[in-house]
Amino acid sequence: MTEHCPAFLPTAPVSITDTGLDHRFLCELALKNLYHEGDMLGYRLAERMQLPHAGVVDAVLASLKREQLCEVRGSTTGAGGQVGLGRAAYHYHLTDRGVSAAREALNRSQYVGPAPVPLAEYDEAMRCQRSARRIARRDGLTAALSHLLVDGGTIMHLGAAINSRRAIFLYGPSGDGKTAISEAIGDLIMQGSLYIPYAVVTGREVVTVFDRANHVPAEDALVDTRRQDQRWVRIRRPFIAVGGEMTLTQLDLIYERTRRYYEAPLQMKANGGMLLIDDFGRQQVRPRDLLNRWIVPLEKRTDYLTLHTGRKIQIPFETLIIFATNLEPKDLVDEAFLRRIRHKIEIGDPTWDEYRDIFRHVCEHEQIPYDEQALRYLITEHYLKAGRPRRRCHPRDIVQQVQDIASYSGRPVTLTRELLDEACATYFVDFHNTSQEH
Repeated sequence: MTEHCPAFLPTAPVSITDTGLDHRFLCELALKNLYHEGDMLGYRLAERMQLPHAGVVDAVLASLKREQLCEVRGSTTGAGGQVGLGRAAYHYHLTDRGVSAAREALNRSQYVGPAPVPLAEYDEAMRCQRSARRIARRDGLTAALSHLLVDGGTIMHLGAAINSRRAIFLYGPSGDGKTAISEAIGDLIMQGSLYIPYAVVTGREVVTVFDRANHVPAEDALVDTRRQDQRWVRIRRPFIAVGGEMTLTQLDLIYERTRRYYEAPLQMKANGGMLLIDDFGRQQVRPRDLLNRWIVPLEKRTDYLTLHTGRKIQIPFETLIIFATNLEPKDLVDEAFLRRIRHKIEIGDPTWDEYRDIFRHVCEHEQIPYDEQALRYLITEHYLKAGRPRRRCHPRDIVQQVQDIASYSGRPVTLTRELLDEACATYFVDFHNTSQEH
């Protein structure tokens, strides 16, 4: 069953005070929505702002009417012909003064999404929901990694690292499953859920948090949404992965000068879940600079972001960070930096017995008859004689290569020497021989 923090359930506000937002801020948000739509029903405006009409949006509209910023232009029945909606079914339209006020508000910020929640409430919610994050157990983690055939010692180290809620440094040769292991850990963590807001506000600065590209709504969301504050969305715990394309700018607030509001950085979007820095060391930022950026967050669980005005804001840093690299740790950063990442786990080449188990597992998965003699031939001819290192990804890739060749040539998909030779000829590259030819 999906887990979430039983102590945190964002309940719907019944008044403007309950929203934690400034009255004028809500009035400007309503003005901007009315400006974009031209004419809106009261309950439609409430839906757009993700706030109750009764007690909140109704009070905002009443204030706008008193200031002669909007006016009522008739009423209509509700969806499906329902009646009895009262002022929620009124059509609201901006006056000339309202249009001017809306334009002034849009000059300050063009944000017109759901009403944000105060930054302090977001901080409290994330720290509350930290305790409900899924704990790794031996059986569960073993099952999550079963398709990768990871040895028991490595699983134990991974489990301890996950439960520490501290950064994990995975290193080892390319092709030995660091990314796949990280994704399996992410899948395990994502079995839980949590609430995040669509946006937060500090002062009058809005930061969008919910991102449809990275956040997946939880399947067991609250049925009776009338009790829930609709400014919050319940999601599966996030798993965000970035590779060599990552830059330092993605780790700070992203300010759009034309829109005049912010987008949350990667680590804020990953709060409550996991952030994978894949191919660590190949980013467009030096490893030392990246670790310098995260020294305080990794140790204090608090991050500091800078607004375009220069003011810094404090946000929770409740993210499991995994650094995965196939570079030598000593070539990335010095020992003092690595000490700040407590859990350093090597994912090395498989033993020959492990290679055989992986190969047999791949054959079973692909429904290809496993042939021990064929495997011995493969190891002798294409590894031992060639002086080639074995990788955990090789069995899968070679078997799929065999399938592709057999499919094209109309031969049965079996582990014959001929098919294995052809598969290896187009899979492996002998860099030494290639350079000699040139």
